Amino acid sequence: MSLSIAGITHVGCRRSSNQDSVGWYQSSDGQRLLGVIADGMGGYQGGEIASRIAVDTLLTVLKPAVERGVADDAIADRVQAALNLANERIEQARCDRPELDKMGTTVVLAWLQRDRAWVAHIGDSRCYLLRGERLSQQTRDDTVAQNMVDDGSITREEVPRVPFRNVLTRALGVSRDAGASYSELTLAPGDRLILCSDGLSGAVADSNWPALLAGEEALEGQAQRLIDASLENQAGDNVSVMMIQFR
Repeated sequence: MSLSIAGITHVGCRRSSNQDSVGWYQSSDGQRLLGVIADGMGGYQGGEIASRIAVDTLLTVLKPAVERGVADDAIADRVQAALNLANERIEQARCDRPELDKMGTTVVLAWLQRDRAWVAHIGDSRCYLLRGERLSQQTRDDTVAQNMVDDGSITREEVPRVPFRNVLTRALGVSRDAGASYSELTLAPGDRLILCSDGLSGAVADSNWPALLAGEEALEGQAQRLIDASLENQAGDNVSVMMIQFR
């Protein structure tokens, strides 16, 4: 068994700064890893600070457990504790600097050990599973538009026409509740997990991703191919992509 990971972030076509943060840690024996993407909000500098606090906190807190491995049934609790701490640190930064009072961040992370993956998210950064040529979304967006799809107010095809489609219903650092949504996956050899910010999912239809990721190119090249596709479509936000493969 082996795990491979690569991540890239890009400012996109219309932003002057990159408020996304990307980070990962792989155990020294290569058998476990943690990958994180956070997409900050709150204007210039604020979003960048929030996303970096989130990624740095999660990696610092969880790195020892990823290195040595923990029981499967303890992973979600450990992740949630780290998210709670990140939430508190972002909230404290907002209190200390009034000019950052609107900052917060999405977060999506994947913890892999053996042939299992645990995915947690808050906001609209996503995780997908690519198995062969079949792509399946593993997260549900925490947005007003997704809530409207779920209650039947609009169809999924109508989402791009909703003016407030990107308004978040949950984000890290904006309330005392940092409860994340979780899912667990059993991986098959060759499976790839894709973590991304909405700069990718908003610019390139996910139905196009399997064709873009066909072939045996290294993971960094695959991530770059998705970034390039988003830039060709004039991505309106920062774009971050992380590829993780189980062999």
